[in-house]
Amino acid sequence: MGGRIARLFRNFNLENRVFRELSKEKPTAAPRHAVPEPPLPGSDVSESVRQKNEPLHELLRSVYVESTDPAATAEALKEAPEALQSERRPTRVHIPGYAYGLTNVPKGKLTIAEAVKALGSHQHQPQTWTPEKIAQEYFLDFKDTKAALEFFVPFKVEIIPPKTRTANQIKAS
Repeated sequence: MGGRIARLFRNFNLENRVFRELSKEKPTAAPRHAVPEPPLPGSDVSESVRQKNEPLHELLRSVYVESTDPAATAEALKEAPEALQSERRPTRVHIPGYAYGLTNVPKGKLTIAEAVKALGSHQHQPQTWTPEKIAQEYFLDFKDTKAALEFFVPFKVEIIPPKTRTANQIKAS
């Protein structure tokens, strides 16, 4: 009921109020910001640009640039793939549907799948898959292999018991 009364007062004499507002004099817009004129070709600005700046000229003289013959670098690039082939090894793990198509990996490096397989093999059969054998199999450095096997343990879950008996515990199902 209150909405009807409020709407009646709000819409009372609406057309007359609209015409009165529209017939009022419109306020003038604020003046635009003055934009400076671009310099003419014969003005002082273009002359100052053309003048030689001695301190900058001295700084440019102090710059020394060395360049090499591009033909020599092109020959080195042609020989590079042959040198890299001896440094590469085929992958040991086949990943079905692998999008990037890695067929060989640099010596001393592992793919993620190879790393997971090597770490898992060592975890399940430490007598068979020793750090020496893994380093030899994947062409790795023995020290790095030993450190990786010591510090990266995949798929090991440790449940730490709570300090108090009232704390929530994970129930084995």
